[in-house]
Amino acid sequence: MDEQIMVERRGLRVRAGRLVGVVATLVATAVAVGLSQGWGRTNQAPAASSAAAVPIAPVVLNGTDDAFIRLLIPMNEGALALIDQLDTRPADPSLRALLGEVRKAHRAELRDLRGLLAAGNVPELNIHEGHQMPGMVTEASLAELRATSDAEVSSRAAGLIRAHLAQTVVLCRGEQTAGGSPELKALAGRIQQARAAELNSLDNRPGAPTAAPGG
Repeated sequence: MDEQIMVERRGLRVRAGRLVGVVATLVATAVAVGLSQGWGRTNQAPAASSAAAVPIAPVVLNGTDDAFIRLLIPMNEGALALIDQLDTRPADPSLRALLGEVRKAHRAELRDLRGLLAAGNVPELNIHEGHQMPGMVTEASLAELRATSDAEVSSRAAGLIRAHLAQTVVLCRGEQTAGGSPELKALAGRIQQARAAELNSLDNRPGAPTAAPGG
């Protein structure tokens, strides 16, 4: 009887050892797959200016960082509202195509900016609501665009978007100079590069005026 118990115990130990080995293999496989898919990476080269992953680790935001994010979020939202409004109006095809790309980039930027706010444990507050900030598309701007004739809507919208893009370049330079968060400064650098490319495309599209109207 004692011999039988010992045999059974050896069998249990063997099965337990096999189970531990299987679990270890599964964990190692999962980690390898996760790493290949970018889990936890913060230094991946983004496919586009605003495709960088939202940081999962806490970040420290100084006053410039906080001001930059809280201004750029409503600026992007205003630009998106303008692009959405233009969907229902006759517009220059080259302008419409460009704004489609701007829309995708701005939505991704909003995701990343809000992710940094969350990582910095900073609440999102629109402290600029109702303010007439340089480059910001306001409700008044949108009302004027709605009242603009179909013949002039493309040039008016291009002027508003151009002012927004140009002012964002200025803001990104300031963030890179005085910002404190390496993550946000890197994002600002990518956004600045994207804005420069968007401005170039806007000013050099077929049929673009020599001097874009003011916003």
